[in-house]
Amino acid sequence: MGLVLPVFFALFAALSNALATVLQRRAALTVPQSDGFRFGLILDLLRRPVWIGGILAVIAAGVGQAVALGTGPLALVQPLFVLELPLALLIASLLGRRRLPGALWLAVAVLVAGLGIAMAAASPAGNRTDVPLDRWILALVACAAAVAALAAAGLRRPPGRARAGCLGAATAVCYALTAALMKSAVHVLDEGGLGAFLTAWETYAFGATGICALLLLEHAMQGGPLVASQPALTLGDASISVALGVLLYEEHLRSGWWLLPQLLGVALVCAGVLALARAGEGAP
Repeated sequence: MGLVLPVFFALFAALSNALATVLQRRAALTVPQSDGFRFGLILDLLRRPVWIGGILAVIAAGVGQAVALGTGPLALVQPLFVLELPLALLIASLLGRRRLPGALWLAVAVLVAGLGIAMAAASPAGNRTDVPLDRWILALVACAAAVAALAAAGLRRPPGRARAGCLGAATAVCYALTAALMKSAVHVLDEGGLGAFLTAWETYAFGATGICALLLLEHAMQGGPLVASQPALTLGDASISVALGVLLYEEHLRSGWWLLPQLLGVALVCAGVLALARAGEGAP
């Protein structure tokens, strides 16, 4: 049962996030594009019931993710979220009453096989709960600098691939950092109860980074084609989460000859994500 619970809830969260992505993308495409970072975008989206449905799906995903992170390594849970993309395309095809062609099913198979190979070869282990403050400071500063640089670079460009890619990458950094902070906050809740959870700085930090991620995600989906934003978001979240799991929580990945199947798995995942993101351009 050691890994069954985190894997189950991670998959549930991935499915919920996939539904949220489809609904939020539909809503984001109904509001005017903006040249800069516009907080009023959320007010516009609040008038769209489909966006509210997407937010409810995000909340469900957050609950599933919290349980998964509370019971398993960050380096195991977050990479499973690459399954959001094929799940999102499947949901979009069902809502649009369209059939996925055989080539897309092949891309899904490649992605799933690559993920399985990479995760089996890496075999993430370790579930440390206490992270020294100095490590958090370094991680927070590095992630904040990366988000600021990527967001600024994206917003300086007109709507298109470069803008969507930069904002998608910035969103990925926020997602990964939110997950790392959520993992710490969940352990505070488990060990100290609700009072400790409500007074822990990690609780408010993951709330703030989560809001930042939501804002960046809406601008990334508005800013350009899915083929540019989705790979940066999907692959960036997984890779940065693994790095944070190793650096913050001292999680362990297999090394030595195990790196060869890990690299093969990662290559297959990248190929599958790119193929599916291109297909996502035609999704409703």
